[in-house]
Amino acid sequence: MKSENTPFRGGPLDGRVLPILLGPTGHPPKWYEVPVPSPDGGPATVYAYQRIPAGYTKRLGLQRGWVYEYAPGGREHRTLKWPWSKPPRRD
Repeated sequence: MKSENTPFRGGPLDGRVLPILLGPTGHPPKWYEVPVPSPDGGPATVYAYQRIPAGYTKRLGLQRGWVYEYAPGGREHRTLKWPWSKPPRRD
């Protein structure tokens, strides 16, 4: 499997560069979650990072790669919206 060294911005991993496995399209995953165990044995704290473009070249406007940015609110959970689905009922 291929991996890419990806920098992290913000949060506990600020400034670190970690090798991230690439998917079948050649891109790292959209979200990267880091579970950190609690010192007292309680539930683990999960830090979420969202993938954003690292920047663009001046001349052609090509993307330079990816960077993970800390999302303090956690991962956004989306639901699928099928075209044949009815909207939720409001009573």
